[in-house]
Amino acid sequence: MRSKVIPSLLVGCMVLTSCSARTNPVEILRLRNQPATQTAQAAPPPAQAPMPAVAVDEQTASITPSSPVTSHPEALAWAGNGQQQQHFEASPMTAGMPVPDQRPVSRLVPPTPAVMAPEEPAASSSGGRHRVYSQRFRDAKPINFGKVKPKHHAVHGVDVSRWQANIDWKTLRGQGANFAYIKATDGGDHVDPMFRTNWDRAKAAGLKRGAYHFFYWCRVASDQADWFIRNVPRDPDALPPVIDVEYNGESSCRFRLSPEKAREKMQVFMDRLERHYGKRPVIYTAPDFYKDNLRGHFLDYPFWLRSVAAHPSKTYPGRKWVFWQYSGSGLSQGVNGKIDLNVFYGSVKDWQRWVDGKTSWENVAGLR
Repeated sequence: MRSKVIPSLLVGCMVLTSCSARTNPVEILRLRNQPATQTAQAAPPPAQAPMPAVAVDEQTASITPSSPVTSHPEALAWAGNGQQQQHFEASPMTAGMPVPDQRPVSRLVPPTPAVMAPEEPAASSSGGRHRVYSQRFRDAKPINFGKVKPKHHAVHGVDVSRWQANIDWKTLRGQGANFAYIKATDGGDHVDPMFRTNWDRAKAAGLKRGAYHFFYWCRVASDQADWFIRNVPRDPDALPPVIDVEYNGESSCRFRLSPEKAREKMQVFMDRLERHYGKRPVIYTAPDFYKDNLRGHFLDYPFWLRSVAAHPSKTYPGRKWVFWQYSGSGLSQGVNGKIDLNVFYGSVKDWQRWVDGKTSWENVAGLR
């Protein structure tokens, strides 16, 4: 019986879209054996990221021409040699500030077209007084702080971030929030998505507010300062900016700098902010980081201390402070869920004089 099977060579021709009915078998074989580079155009190589033309000295914050970089890209995030650093120990979180659980990425937020946030107009004249409301906060986990309790301080406030979602600032103000520190940035490319909303609404509700930056140890300090400046307006009515320095075992930044290098990076960041905003930054920290890196240092800077289990005088012996974060489990009308609670060290008169620029933080903290 005569075979009716179509030769496999002709089947290949039918499959190939480029074949025509008049293609001969020799031509088919030539096409099938031709290298892929001759039948399809090679994809262009991926675009390379632009190489920076300058480098920033972490010690002096000066800008100098850079040499070609041949090391691993992660090395660019360090002030020193990252290979000589020690890894973080896997310790639990001790601070109440909301922190990122991974390295910040710029695509999480829309690009900011301006080089830096615009300067806001000065607040309208109100006789230099800032009304202080008595606090009505509750605490889901109350602590007995001994003889000196948070309620003995006249001026209370909060710190917030996107985790508090939409806040009724007017109600929160009436509950005793006389000031608010608002999460603005972390690292060198992340902005809290609720920052600008909280920033504007808190001021409209009559609170004194300031912005804080979560410091990312795997990023150049001067870059972080520039990022904060780009996103936080220079408002003469705002509280001094805050640098939040602590350990974060959940971060993708897995290195621990030496105390000297950590303080060096902090100094670069704080110097830039002080030059731009005209106010000395406040240092926020937690007990473990303070013990390892800050004890006995930065005596000429105001401190904001987290101490939720004991009075700061016991947790930070000898350290003067301006703000005390005494709870991470506060409850208040105007906010769904828990909120961080804080007090100001001085009296109502001290508060009013300090926010009006008529006295220094040293006078407030009892250093003079």
